[in-house]
Amino acid sequence: MSDTLEFSEIYQEVKGSWNDGRLRFSKQAVVYKSNKTGKVDSISVPELTQVQWRRVCLGHGIKLTTSTGQVYKYDGFRDSDFEKISEFFKANYKVELTEKDMCVKGWNWGTAKFSGPLLSFDVSDSPAFEIPLSSVSQCTTGKNEVTLEFHQNDDAEVSLMEVRFYVPPSTGDEGTDPVEAFAQNVLSKADVIQATGDAVCIFRELQCLTPRGRYDIRIYPTFLHLHGKTFDYKIPYTTVLRLFLLPHKDQRQMFFVISLDPPIKQGQTRYHFLILLFSKEEDITLTLNMSEEEVEKRFEGKLNKNMSGSLYEMVSRVMKALVNRKITVPGNFQGHSGSQCITCSYKASSGLLYPLERGFIYVHKPPVHLRFEEISCVNFARGTTTTRSFDFEIETKQGSQYTFSSIEREEYGKLFDFVTAKKLSIKNRGFKEGMKGNDSMYSDSDEDQHDAYLERMKEEGKIREEANDSDDSEGESDESFNPGEEDDDIAEEYDSKASASDSSGEEKDSEDERKKRPAKKAKVIKEKKEKKTRKKEKKVKDAGAPKRPMSAYMLWLNSSRERIKAEHPGISVTEISKKAGEMWKQLGKDKKEEWERKAEEVKRDYEKAMEEYRERGGSTSTTPKKERKKKGGKNEDKKKRKVAGGRGGEREKEKERGGGNDSFKSREFISSEESSSETDRSKSRKRKDSDEEEEVVSTPPSSEESGSD
Repeated sequence: MSDTLEFSEIYQEVKGSWNDGRLRFSKQAVVYKSNKTGKVDSISVPELTQVQWRRVCLGHGIKLTTSTGQVYKYDGFRDSDFEKISEFFKANYKVELTEKDMCVKGWNWGTAKFSGPLLSFDVSDSPAFEIPLSSVSQCTTGKNEVTLEFHQNDDAEVSLMEVRFYVPPSTGDEGTDPVEAFAQNVLSKADVIQATGDAVCIFRELQCLTPRGRYDIRIYPTFLHLHGKTFDYKIPYTTVLRLFLLPHKDQRQMFFVISLDPPIKQGQTRYHFLILLFSKEEDITLTLNMSEEEVEKRFEGKLNKNMSGSLYEMVSRVMKALVNRKITVPGNFQGHSGSQCITCSYKASSGLLYPLERGFIYVHKPPVHLRFEEISCVNFARGTTTTRSFDFEIETKQGSQYTFSSIEREEYGKLFDFVTAKKLSIKNRGFKEGMKGNDSMYSDSDEDQHDAYLERMKEEGKIREEANDSDDSEGESDESFNPGEEDDDIAEEYDSKASASDSSGEEKDSEDERKKRPAKKAKVIKEKKEKKTRKKEKKVKDAGAPKRPMSAYMLWLNSSRERIKAEHPGISVTEISKKAGEMWKQLGKDKKEEWERKAEEVKRDYEKAMEEYRERGGSTSTTPKKERKKKGGKNEDKKKRKVAGGRGGEREKEKERGGGNDSFKSREFISSEESSSETDRSKSRKRKDSDEEEEVVSTPPSSEESGSD
């Protein structure tokens, strides 16, 4: 048999509400931990005196009784667990697990028995119901009856308000009243707060943030009394879960936080946390309203009758001794400014977030405490209003989400390291690890998750650049503009025109001047033409060219698209891309490498197909060349008209109509064509369209330039 037995989903009743948790039986102790509050009940083995197995509403339950009179009840066991637990108790605890039947007759008369903190109502020696006296808030008596009122629990769907017991008059000793005796037994164990006697000590005019105001805090042996100008609160020490002592970011103030369950109430408002604010410079001298012997006996050296020091130290020291709980302080975390907290906003209110050793706490409005064990995952998100900040999101296992926004970008590295060291699950770990410690990278990136469309565009851009590089290697000059080379090309153009001209010396001089003047303008014009050509070339698509290869992600997406649709019926197209991105990030390394290899094979096939396509004469760059030649011819005609001046309007019009055919026409042919009929002109225009393609491609630049003059 193992040394321990563990059971999950075991329930404990707390003021009418069921709280689930985990129960563990070990050789040293019985330990129960609540999933809701994290509170731990530990019962040492030597204290166990009686263990009962009972049939209850949630299956089967165990009732544990200790030598100090405490009773612990845990429900949610299965019938098959009885033998296993019984054998474990006999072997390790030397206590027999006995079965106890409950009375289900529904009778309303019986015997009231007080057993420690329980009031048991028995019918025929079998318990019908039990009342924890700690749940009693008030006890009143009448002539022959006793009325019990109970503390209310906001988490309970149905609450028991009161129970009335009829106590028949006693026929025995006349000196005792059975009604008063019944009431005294109840009050001795009930959680009835009565401010009897003097307070142990009083702290006056303390600043309280929740509930807001200034209160006198009176410390009694069993409860804490907040006395304000408007409201009073009495807080039993049994309702205190945790104590926190947190330094303010300005290093001049301190927060003292008291976590309460159940919370204190004011109307419909519930205060789960009591937050006090102290100044570090404020000192106090405190004298306890007890003798030194009583202080030593009760507190065992934790407190002295006379104490002095900072006010926050005195309050926290007294509370620790009376509540008997540890005080939680911030751990080793240090923010960008050296403080142990982070400035942020929660629900439109600015506050401070403290990363602790076992959780996070936010103060002050509203206060939030999150334990690591109840956190499902965290998420780092881009700020919604500015790139100078980011958001920190926490999701709990119960499905709640807490978003702490407007955190300074400089705090990211420290917080990320802290979350990683605590081994918390980070929702977008892959993205954030890449930008860790790099603020500029963070401010420019918004890829919180995989973007399928962006991935595809990047891949197509790479392939387009490779295709452009290969076109450049084949002698294409349209893709780049080199000023030095352009100067040489322009000089050759005008030199050839000058040698082919038959004009007089004056025309030659004007030709030389023209060759010098518009040289710079020609550069600008050609540069603009090349830019336009480059833009048009991107838009032109060759229908016969091989289709560009897809990336590894796109190949995987195409194969997985139908499976995603089947797993998520009714999912939209955008949701498919989002879901696919998340699945791709979670895909294993081996699987991704497999798709990468497939993408490489597809890419090699594409490159091979492109080579074969180019060898057959297919290219997407011919159309831009034609456009450049056509536009070049028209611009040259405009230049010639400027130089020729008044050489005849009819000749210039004919040149415009002829377009690229000027290079094949002699002067005699031009003059004869000017005197020809309109039918000849229409025939010439028809021939122009059919011959234009061949002439532009086949005519060398020198012949075109010499014939045009």
